[in-house]
Amino acid sequence: MAGRAPPWAAPLLAVQFLTRLPVPPLARLTAAQAQDGLARAMAWLPPVGTLIGMATAAVFGAAGQAWPPAVAVLLALAVEALLTGAFHEDAVADFCDAFGGTARGETALRIMRDSRIGSYGALGLGLSVALRATAIVALPPGLAVAAIVAAATSGRLCAVLLATILPTAGVEGAAARMGRRVPWRRAAGAMALALPGIAPLAILRPGAVLVAAMASVLLLWWLARFLRARIGGSTGDCLGFAAYMAQLAVLLAAAA
Repeated sequence: MAGRAPPWAAPLLAVQFLTRLPVPPLARLTAAQAQDGLARAMAWLPPVGTLIGMATAAVFGAAGQAWPPAVAVLLALAVEALLTGAFHEDAVADFCDAFGGTARGETALRIMRDSRIGSYGALGLGLSVALRATAIVALPPGLAVAAIVAAATSGRLCAVLLATILPTAGVEGAAARMGRRVPWRRAAGAMALALPGIAPLAILRPGAVLVAAMASVLLLWWLARFLRARIGGSTGDCLGFAAYMAQLAVLLAAAA
């Protein structure tokens, strides 16, 4: 089919979407193929999250050989921010700015599109990064590596599931480019592709993975109700917020 993207396009588009890594040129795709590839790329977000988590864990482990854990985790998160362009951190700040108050509808969407950061965004982002860093530091080194990778994978999976539950709010932004709503068959593919990234932590701390899964389900339930009432759907910032909160759920459960 002329509008169908070739099989190699979806994973490459997922890498391009979530990271700043150079990927082979995708210019030969037609507009229809690029749109189809972006929609199919949603299933590949969890394994790309696994790769991001592996990079973060590798920096944390290597830096831990020379510096205390508190320094190592900040270096790891700094490298990750460079790798991803602080993609989800920006989403957390935008989400908190938009919904920290009582904004609804187009007003909330406009706040999320605003590149400036307000007091809600600064506080929400600061607390989220601090919680993530301290949870990692609280873990034994070997367990921390498994938890970082599982958290990065689970976070992206949570974003895919939220995009499956809710339609896109508005006609602009990353979520709109990825498609109006992710089909459940594609979400099932994302869950299957997430298993290798979650398995090591599930073996080491099965209870933590179970608690984190339950917390993620509650998060998705709350977000779906909250966002449907406030803006009638989801946006890229909402998906990024869900991803970061799911990461925190895994790390906090592992550190408990």
